[in-house]
Amino acid sequence: MAIIRALSAVALRESRDDRRSSTRYPITLELQYILLNKGRVECRGFGRTLDISSGGVLFEADAVLPAGGPIELGMNWPLVLEDVCILKLAVRGHIIRRDAKATAVRVEFHEFRTAGVLPAKTSSGREVAELRNVPLTKVAANSPERR
Repeated sequence: MAIIRALSAVALRESRDDRRSSTRYPITLELQYILLNKGRVECRGFGRTLDISSGGVLFEADAVLPAGGPIELGMNWPLVLEDVCILKLAVRGHIIRRDAKATAVRVEFHEFRTAGVLPAKTSSGREVAELRNVPLTKVAANSPERR
């Protein structure tokens, strides 16, 4: 909760000087990107975010990326669902500008995906091989509860 309050305070200060339609949150996350060309993977690489909003992502890439092209980004989200499930933010969009230091992407689609379950730990800190039971919000169509 402290992270959200801190980001909101920074975003509020910046929004007074910035007339963009979406509030930008300064957050550094490692990311992976895939450049697409006619639906095919043209290039893969890594980078880190400088700021994120609902309308865009500004990031530093390990290479100079061409403006205008479609791109997919994947970022490990800093919060864990129910203290167990790792989340990944997946973004699709187009590169709208770039310079020597940063690439800007207009977000056209985004979703959170589950990216695995943290291993349970004993009181001594050792990992337990079994997975915790995580309540699911939707029951799978072929589960016994739906039959």
